[in-house]
Amino acid sequence: MKGIILAGGSGTRLGPSTDGVSKQLLDIYDKPMIYYPLATLMTAGIRDILVITTEEDQPAFKRLLGNGKKFGINISYTIQPSPDGLAQAFILGEEFINQEECAMILGDNIFYGNGFKKLLNKAKSNAQEGKATIFGNQVRDPERFGIMELDQENNVLSVEEKPKVPKSNYAIVGLYFYPKGVSELAKKVVPSKRGELEITTLNDFYLQEGILKAEILEDGFTWFDTGTHESKLDAANMIRTIEKNKDQIICCPEQIAYEQGWLTKEELTNSIEIYSKNEYGKYLQKIIMKNK
Repeated sequence: MKGIILAGGSGTRLGPSTDGVSKQLLDIYDKPMIYYPLATLMTAGIRDILVITTEEDQPAFKRLLGNGKKFGINISYTIQPSPDGLAQAFILGEEFINQEECAMILGDNIFYGNGFKKLLNKAKSNAQEGKATIFGNQVRDPERFGIMELDQENNVLSVEEKPKVPKSNYAIVGLYFYPKGVSELAKKVVPSKRGELEITTLNDFYLQEGILKAEILEDGFTWFDTGTHESKLDAANMIRTIEKNKDQIICCPEQIAYEQGWLTKEELTNSIEIYSKNEYGKYLQKIIMKNK
């Protein structure tokens, strides 16, 4: 299965901080923002990942992530010429996807909660069985999001992009799993009134075929769209609290790779040496000691 991180856009809501750097390269407490969606895809067992960026920001992403070897994965890159909608990612990534199942996560979305890996594995299995999966989270301002309407058994009844009168308060969050053929289907999406290829339209295609599933992030799960200064700070504070209380670093790509068997002890040691003067390196050293 392939994975895509959509990390384009101009990040205007985070200006002036983003005047000289992509928002996905800004830190969320102790690591770059893009580490969190990267960790989500890796937790789902996805090792082939495409990072979609703007042309001007791509060199910085390559300096940070490289080809993915330090995480035991394969990372490739492509450019989003202009932010023309989320469904555009599957058209830009058509050659990379190569008719395989594909997951896509937005570069500013953070997920954390017990049992998340189980939900990811279920969504992955759905894709392998020819079904699409979207994730939902209750919000106070549903008119700002793509919304899913559900029945009492959490079956999807409808999806709608930023409705003035929402049919529910379940926002469709920035994580999607699709079966083979998503690129061809994305090409059928007609630009909306906003001039964008809406992912809600793509999801509706799967709904009309009767193959759209939903996974709801219930109590105990946390989701952040860190596209504003307030949400970015909230996420950083939450992560700091969790890490202090549990004495661990959450969404740590090196740890995920090591525990998945994608990195050897020697390969992880290289990262430890690079970060030897900070808490990140000390934590990676604990991982090796714990797994002796």
